[in-house]
Amino acid sequence: MDENIPAAEAPREHGESVPEAGRLGRWLDRGGIVFAAGIVLAMLILMQEVILRYVFNAPTIWAHETTVFLCGIAFIYGGLYCTARDRHIRVVLIYDALGPRLRRAFDVAISIVCAAASAMFAWAAWLMVERAAFRPDGSFRLERSGSAWDPVYPGLVKVFLMVVLAVMAIQFVVLAWNYAKGRR
Repeated sequence: MDENIPAAEAPREHGESVPEAGRLGRWLDRGGIVFAAGIVLAMLILMQEVILRYVFNAPTIWAHETTVFLCGIAFIYGGLYCTARDRHIRVVLIYDALGPRLRRAFDVAISIVCAAASAMFAWAAWLMVERAAFRPDGSFRLERSGSAWDPVYPGLVKVFLMVVLAVMAIQFVVLAWNYAKGRR
């Protein structure tokens, strides 16, 4: 593979992480199927809820919160998934006009900035998790929804968000390192 071809333009099989993402990126790419299945499961739950509610007049108390949870964690993971595939949104007006060496420098700089931003957001998420997962006395107790069913989904989403942001920061460091080294 030509070392001068930027990652976004390098030929690769449809549906895989960029080589610069390393083992972590490959692992994250494979994990995407779990969250895709979660969206399908959410759709099936909603179909069941419509039938139970409008055909049998027997709605559930758990369907709405469960589908929101499943879709929410899928969207959160989606950011990490896009990072591993180098499919995040970027303004390419300047980037596309650059030569291969300058693009590589931009890839390194962009990855470093994104790693720092992800780490700061992970820290902010930790502050949120402290309130959502621990009582004032320090004992563990996840925040609950407060509904009739009262699942721990809000606490789980906050913990998951923190973990994803921390892993995203690590993934951006891996990308920056591999872009700097010219590894494919």
